[in-house]
Amino acid sequence: MKLAQVRQAYTSVAELYIKLFGTSQQVHADDLAFIGRHLAGRPGTVLDLGCGPGHITGYLRSLGVDATGIDMVPEFIAHAQAAHPGGRYQLGSMENLTVAHHSIAGILAWYSLIHLPPQDLDGVLAEFRRAMAPTGTLVLGLFDGDEVAAFDHKVVTAYRWPVDEISERLTRAGFTEVERLQRPSEGAHRPHAAIAAVATEG
Repeated sequence: MKLAQVRQAYTSVAELYIKLFGTSQQVHADDLAFIGRHLAGRPGTVLDLGCGPGHITGYLRSLGVDATGIDMVPEFIAHAQAAHPGGRYQLGSMENLTVAHHSIAGILAWYSLIHLPPQDLDGVLAEFRRAMAPTGTLVLGLFDGDEVAAFDHKVVTAYRWPVDEISERLTRAGFTEVERLQRPSEGAHRPHAAIAAVATEG
């Protein structure tokens, strides 16, 4: 799955996506608490990669975080800038972050890795580690599963991952897991997982 395909797929449903998921009130309270616990209160810039309509970036900024939202869908960035005029939002790709080495205090990738083919994940995690300051924090949200497997996401093909395997990939990329959150399927919601990890020094 190429990023251009993912961008086009989200562009085609941007208005509906914003309506369904465009506020922090539509994010599970446990998830907001997890995100805030690991990314609030740290000096330096935090990147919300795949920020979509900008709602979680806005939530982070409400906690005093110096957060910047980045997304590759122009419609999302335009909405985010209008809905959160005090925030910073810009077009960009998580595969090639336009930041200096070891300059970022934290990264949030909340369901923004789910469309990556499994063979591309390690390269993106390596880019995250390149950008991350020593002891910086990475928070991921993903679909949980017993094995790596593709499924028909409502927008475009996505992948579920075993949390242990994600943790192992993070270790290889230079991160150490510090907390995980798992939630079983609830109604129409698939099993969910979140992982927080810190960049190892060196």
